[in-house]
Amino acid sequence: MNEKTRDELAGQYLRALEDYLDGVGEAALARAYELGRRAVVDGLGVLEMAALHHEALRASVLRLDALEARAKAAEAAQAFFSESLSPFEMTHRTSREANTALRRLNERLEEEARRIAHTLHDEAAQLLASVHIALDALARDLPQSVRSRLEEVRGLLDRMEGELRTLSHELRPTMLDDLGLVPALQFLAEGVAKRTGLSVEVKGSTHGRLPPAVETALYRVVQEALTNAVRHAHPVHVKVQLQREARAVRCSVSDDGVGFDAATALAHRGGPGLGLVGIRERLDALRGSLQITSSPGRGTRVHVAVPLEE
Repeated sequence: MNEKTRDELAGQYLRALEDYLDGVGEAALARAYELGRRAVVDGLGVLEMAALHHEALRASVLRLDALEARAKAAEAAQAFFSESLSPFEMTHRTSREANTALRRLNERLEEEARRIAHTLHDEAAQLLASVHIALDALARDLPQSVRSRLEEVRGLLDRMEGELRTLSHELRPTMLDDLGLVPALQFLAEGVAKRTGLSVEVKGSTHGRLPPAVETALYRVVQEALTNAVRHAHPVHVKVQLQREARAVRCSVSDDGVGFDAATALAHRGGPGLGLVGIRERLDALRGSLQITSSPGRGTRVHVAVPLEE
């Protein structure tokens, strides 16, 4: 909010407060609510609203001569101030409900990913094993020249099985559920390094298990950050750092790649290929924060922090 707009709002707030103190009543309270709603829309914070109320209250009370009248006016102004803050409370409540809904949606998506991963890992693997057995039985009745062709088919099936295992792990790594975040990230890093030739290291510890939703969110954030680094940054080295504190867990992914204009990318809320929307949504659901530091030619650092309930 610019200075001119704030001054206009302050003047309207002062007049509405004076009308309320002069006995206008419900009409003035309705104006207080509307002024609070406008403040929310214009981006005014609660502390700024409190400062605005203090200025108006001081101006309103100073016009009164008697100390008793001033005390009564200050006490009566509490109801006006509370009404002006109602839109902030409603916005906070709506945001909290939206975060809860988003967290539940992410949980359902992860559950579906777990189901698909299980199907790929177990049922597809059983089908491939059956094909291998059928090929073994078939090979015994074929001449040697044809058996060599079957070996080529076996090789293709082995590659297919490996790809299915990789896809299953990326959809929903069972290691994340069974062993926790750090082993899952180490396995992810090894897979990325093997496929791309990058040097990917995982440092730090969570000092035990984290809440499942937090582990899942951090895993997906690192997964997206590594994908972005491979596709866009062309780095030589990537470092994943974990740090658990008393009330939060922090995770950063740093690379020595080409970098980009972070301010422009963040202003566009997830420009092409950056995947920032998905990262933001996961973090918003957990009241987490995201910070991206990058500039052309100087690498990129993605840093997230997620609060932990006591």
